[in-house]
Amino acid sequence: MEFTVGTELPPLQVRVTRERLVRYAGASLDFNPIHWNERFAKQVGLPDVIAHGMLTMALAGRMVTDWLGDPGRLVEYGVRFTRPVVVPDDEKGALVEFTGKVGDVREDGTARIDLTAKFDGKTVLGKATAVVR
Repeated sequence: MEFTVGTELPPLQVRVTRERLVRYAGASLDFNPIHWNERFAKQVGLPDVIAHGMLTMALAGRMVTDWLGDPGRLVEYGVRFTRPVVVPDDEKGALVEFTGKVGDVREDGTARIDLTAKFDGKTVLGKATAVVR
């Protein structure tokens, strides 16, 4: 695969539901009640239950590895968590939209992918970048 600055990755839309949060909590062993207990989440000042930041990060990473076709080609990956993804207690959940494009191609054959994750029209991951080979 040859990288060209400006190439856009196929976008990804994911509905994050409470069920998905429970499954992720079990896999990650992150049972913080802000991710499943509405009463507790509101007591600590959140609007409702929120998605795990690492789940949102993983979904953005999945967009990159799906595009590459080989997760081993992902060399480096980092994000900052800027806003929570609020997950309502219904079947639809929260729609998170991911986009990405090649921002830089380096002489060593790697490329920087700039990623965006949005929920409710607002960015939820800041400085989200992946380096791929």
